[in-house]
Amino acid sequence: MRKRILWFAALAVMLAACGPKTEKEVVMVVETTMGTVEFKLYNETPLHRDNFIRLAEEHYFDSLLFHRVIDDFVIQGGDPNSKYAKPGDMLGDGEPDYRVPAEIRVDQGITCVKGSILAAREGDDVNPQRESCASQYCFMMRPCPHLDGAYTVFGEVTEGMEVLEAIQKVETDEYDRPLEDVRMLKVYRKE
Repeated sequence: MRKRILWFAALAVMLAACGPKTEKEVVMVVETTMGTVEFKLYNETPLHRDNFIRLAEEHYFDSLLFHRVIDDFVIQGGDPNSKYAKPGDMLGDGEPDYRVPAEIRVDQGITCVKGSILAAREGDDVNPQRESCASQYCFMMRPCPHLDGAYTVFGEVTEGMEVLEAIQKVETDEYDRPLEDVRMLKVYRKE
């Protein structure tokens, strides 16, 4: 009997090590020049979750700009070209040399609501698989049901909506870039 219990215990350890992981909820923190925002990443979108965590651990996002701000719609960042961008530089095309496969989970109730974190991507005409840009993401500032099923939503804000509300009110140029830089100072996993 004891051998059988030990065998089951060993099997459970092996399955846990080799099989799909059930992650506890991951909370990320982004410290910006205008305050701090916390958000959880969904376990239902593991490719996006793990990619975001990896980039944060590599300090990829540190010092990048929120380069696109549209009042009552979206706050977008993650373009690596924004780190040293001069005022007026066009931004939004920079990304790592890979894409993240779509993980659209509308059937699981994951939709685009205020506070959602959405992966940016190119349009269907050049990206019919709806693969996500590996680094650019958006904080959604209102429900956008017209985006449901078209973009991967991979997290939601848990604290700091007032910071995002302030960011969405900054003055922008004709390309929706803030006239005064709003930076992600540091992005990291909350312990």
